[in-house]
Amino acid sequence: MKIHLGLSQPLTKSCALTIGNFDGVHLGHQMMIKQVVTQARARHLNSVVMTFEPHPKDFFAPQFSQPRLTSLREKIELIEAANVDHVVILRFNHDLAKTTAEEFVNRILKQQLHTRYLLVGDDFRFGAKRQGDFAYLLSRATEAGFTCESMDSHRVGQERVSSSAIRETLQQGQLDKARQLLGRPFYISGRVAFGKQLGRTIGYPTANIPLGRRIPPLQGIFAVTVEGLHNEPIKGVASLGTRPSVESNHEPWLEVHLFDFNDNIYGRRIHVNFYHKIRDEAEFTTLDELIKQIDLDALEAKAYLTSLSL
Repeated sequence: MKIHLGLSQPLTKSCALTIGNFDGVHLGHQMMIKQVVTQARARHLNSVVMTFEPHPKDFFAPQFSQPRLTSLREKIELIEAANVDHVVILRFNHDLAKTTAEEFVNRILKQQLHTRYLLVGDDFRFGAKRQGDFAYLLSRATEAGFTCESMDSHRVGQERVSSSAIRETLQQGQLDKARQLLGRPFYISGRVAFGKQLGRTIGYPTANIPLGRRIPPLQGIFAVTVEGLHNEPIKGVASLGTRPSVESNHEPWLEVHLFDFNDNIYGRRIHVNFYHKIRDEAEFTTLDELIKQIDLDALEAKAYLTSLSL
């Protein structure tokens, strides 16, 4: 898959295209991407997914930024797994925000991407002041040279699958429900960094992943599995949050204790799957209290993961 940061150069081959934020690349997104790949092959076109960075909502109201389900890297990896030919990442800035719906169709869809098939969600809006919608795309499709279709929102039972719905279920600790809407466990990936080594001194060494400015959509203690170290996932227990018993700067960290594992993995990139919330974060006044609670957390994580036959 080729990754395009912007469109400084037009694509050289006509394409089947879908457009969206694709945060989480959930079941609904996966269906859209699959259809675009299928249509591209049937029409002998390139399959293209267009997305935006930052999220338009973060651009217009950064003070109200919501947690992201996937980092940009994670989103690209998930799109690539669907056998897409190209992903186009448009920087959402003042220039793009001022682009009219007409200019978006003429310049981006027609001239730069050579779009022949376009698939959008049923609530898709675009262009300055969100003036463009599916009806407008249909009105321009013949003249601009593409076929346009919309896809209804995917549902699991009576639940409409959306990034906001998944975010809410994660915040409520409903990981089973989030897994159903995503089509996979929620995960966070990152590179293992040096920590304070406290876990090693109390018998619970941890792989520490700093999250930087990323705001996770959930916090607490979790039963997890880790991929990227061995052929098979490794079970563990994880703490995700601001580490109130250890830190005072309130920066989020992900710490994972891997069961029956003691390799040196500093600098390795790992993929942490979240399966079950054990409890919220808590502050402990003594080290003994902390150790007793971690013992209980580890037991619960092992029992839960064993019950899933993972």
